[in-house]
Amino acid sequence: MPARHSWEIPLLTVVVLITGVAYLLAFLLLVLGAVNEYILILVGAPVLIWLGRGLNYSRQRVNGVKMSPTQFPEGYRMVQEAAARFGMAAAPDAYVVLGNGQINAFASGHGFRRYVVVYSDLFEVSGAAREPDALAFIIGHEVGHIAAGHASYWRQLGMFGVPFLPILGNSLIRSQEYTADNHGYCHRPQGAAPAMGTLAAGKYLNTSVGFDEMADRAAQERGFFVWMVNAMASHPVLTWRMWALRDRSSHGRLFWRPGPGSRPLDQPPPQPPGTPGGQPVTMSKIPR
Repeated sequence: MPARHSWEIPLLTVVVLITGVAYLLAFLLLVLGAVNEYILILVGAPVLIWLGRGLNYSRQRVNGVKMSPTQFPEGYRMVQEAAARFGMAAAPDAYVVLGNGQINAFASGHGFRRYVVVYSDLFEVSGAAREPDALAFIIGHEVGHIAAGHASYWRQLGMFGVPFLPILGNSLIRSQEYTADNHGYCHRPQGAAPAMGTLAAGKYLNTSVGFDEMADRAAQERGFFVWMVNAMASHPVLTWRMWALRDRSSHGRLFWRPGPGSRPLDQPPPQPPGTPGGQPVTMSKIPR
């Protein structure tokens, strides 16, 4: 299995503890007669999350195009392959929804069901992938969220306090994104560069993006506001994310920009003197 980001579980533990304390305080204040919208939201969180997940899942079921062997078969096959690679007992449902120019995908669930949603702009006419390797990486990333437990109801209940913890909460979400990137890389490593290029410049200009040139800037762009932009972001900033996908020798950076000197994407790690050259780095060969 692809490795989980090293900060994910420690941050999750802290966030769940803080959220649990907030739940207890809300219930205590409610019993004592104090009522306001924040207390009611916290007390009602289990039902609110359940309703939101149910409505979101139903929205895909009635409006999305469900991937199948006859509808978007290429994407359907990628979902099945990713689920099998990650050792999942069953592949999640997958839907295509109208993107209107947006490049996006997400994973969620309701009850015992899990599903992936892919925006239509990642496909071309007749349901073929515009950039197959990029799409396979993105689908691997989203299925990876499910395989890593990120789509669990209980996890979302424990992370209910994330919006009220802007830096701590967003750091947890970024660590989850790095974990999902590890899954995407495991599923289709050659899709990492075109996927990041698509996120950076869109589906038409992605081939104009120099992956290494942009990844190099992770160590070059510095300053307090650069740090703040990353700290407040729900996803790792693209330069740092590209750096992490290129340098598979360490986990993606959450708080501080990378230092100089990483290996190019898919290049073997340095070998001791007298050791024959290795094969390109894959997820199973690195301490992630």
